[in-house]
Order: sequence, then structure tokens, then C-alpha cells
Amino acid sequence: MIDVALAELEPVLGTKPACGLLGRARATHYRTLQPSVERTPQPRASPPNALSVAEREQVLAVLRAPEHCDLAVAQVWARELDEGRYYCSISTMYRILRTAGEVRERRSQATHPAKTKPELVATKPNVVWSWDITKLRGPDRGIWYDLYVILDIFSRYVVGWTLAPSESGELAKDLIADSLTRQQIGRDTLTIHADRGTSMTSKPVSQLLIDLGIVRSHSRPHVSNDNPYSEAAFKTLKYCPAFPDRFGSIADARKFCMTFMTYYNHEHRHSGIGLHTPASVHYGTAVEIRAQRAVTMDAAYAANPTRFARRPQPPTLPTIAWINEPIEEVAQSA
Repeated sequence: MIDVALAELEPVLGTKPACGLLGRARATHYRTLQPSVERTPQPRASPPNALSVAEREQVLAVLRAPEHCDLAVAQVWARELDEGRYYCSISTMYRILRTAGEVRERRSQATHPAKTKPELVATKPNVVWSWDITKLRGPDRGIWYDLYVILDIFSRYVVGWTLAPSESGELAKDLIADSLTRQQIGRDTLTIHADRGTSMTSKPVSQLLIDLGIVRSHSRPHVSNDNPYSEAAFKTLKYCPAFPDRFGSIADARKFCMTFMTYYNHEHRHSGIGLHTPASVHYGTAVEIRAQRAVTMDAAYAANPTRFARRPQPPTLPTIAWINEPIEEVAQSA
């Protein structure tokens, strides 16, 4: 359409005003008027200083020599030059090798196979623990405290925590050992899951878990969903209305964490465990509490049944918890 309009306006207004009116560049207009010419690319002529076929074969023979075949091209070039022989530049040697298909990466390259997705299942407390470290802001810029927290994924109970001015594999080892002792964990009964931080993969922690018969599990790199329970606990901590923007000292931070962990274990009703406290589920009192809840709700229903569409029931207790629901579990529930 523009070509037609331009053809009508150009004899009347001229080329420049017509192109300006229609919004077309004059260069584009002139280019459309030129007949298209099919151009066949011509082979590039060999420069006069190019090596002859015989010379190229000579260079290849030198590079392929047994004493040179494992050397870099620059090494061969320098050694031949020291012997009083010059064939061509280093870059030309590379071009000759490339044309012959003999240039490739000869070093052993690091491979990064896909990390195995952790699939952990717990049907009772003290089967799978999850632990992680989060930073708490100190009194001044650049000052941070490291909060270590270990929790049971079935009950959400915090089995151990500590706060330190810096991260340390030895400190992590002592915290895990103390938590295992207080929970009386036997050999080959527990899996501890963590991400791939330096403390989690440190030699002291690894050796401790091996010595005590504890199975190690790690998240895949850059996959926060592989450690959801610890991430959720830290969110609950930092979304607490009393959580300060900064802590005045490490003593203040420890006092706050002590209060919060006590509240989290013994007062916080967790939605993931039927609105029971983690301590109640961890130590087995949740069954009795749910039964009492049922009695209370039955009484409310008996007193005024018209208020309810159906007989109310208290939230169910957890029967299973997992990190990345195993494929077998998905297949059975489908």
C-alpha cells in the first residue's frame, strides 16, 4: 500500500515530501527501485604469502612428530625456533591443525552430573531431622550472628539450636552431638538433612555422623525447596511481630531466640500438624489432646446442631511427612 501511495504522490509532491508524508526513508525508497541482483559469493583468493601445500604438510609433520605430539603449539614453535628452524607463525600452525581437524580440548574437563533429588519420609518423630543456619542482624553494619536450628520434620519440634558470632563446622558438630544425646537417638535410626553450606558438609560434621551411624542427606544446589521445613521455621521466626530489625548484642539475640524457641515448641499451634504444638506431637500427647477436642466439639454440636452442616471434627493428626514426596508414594495415592 505504501508503494502504491508513494508512486501516486511522488510525481505531484516530489520524492522527499512524499517519503516524509508516508513515513518512509528515502534510502529505502531508492533501494526498492533497484532491480534485485543475485550475487554468487566468490571464493577468496589465496594470499600471495600463503604457505604452499608442501609447506603445510611439513608443518603438520613437525607438529605430529613423537617428541611434539603432546606439546602445546607455542612450545613446538619455540623449540623449533631455538634449533634454527622457522616455518610460520603460531597462529598459522593453529590454522593448519584446525583445517586438519586436529585441534581439540585435551585437558580433563570437570563434569557436573545432575544431583540426586532427596526423597525422605518420616512416619514418626526422630526419623528425619532438618537443619540450617540463618543470619541475624547485629547492632552495626556488617555484624551478623549465625543461628543454627535443628528440627524434626514429622513433629516440627526444635530438637536443638545455638547462636554464634560466626559459622563453624566444629560448633555444628557439637550442636548435633548434643541434640542426638538429649533425644537418645540410636544407631541407624535417623537421617539428618541439610543444604550444602560449608558447616553442613564440613569434615567434623561428616565424621560425627559416620561414627554415630546417622545417614546424611543434602539438598541439590540452588534448590531451596529441598529443605522446606527449616525455611518455614525461619520465616515464622522472622515474621514474628516481636522480631527486631537489629539485635543490640549477641546476648540480646540469644535471649530472644530462647523465648521464641520455647514458644515455638510449646505454644505455637502448627497448621501442618493439626494445629497442635510441636512438643505435643513429638512426645505423643497430641492423641489425648485431639480426643479432648473431639469431646468439646461433640458437646457444642449436641447443644446446637442447627449451627453445623455436619458433625464437626477436630483437625486430623499427621501420619507422614516428607521432603520431596517419593514417586512410590505418589503412585500409591493416585
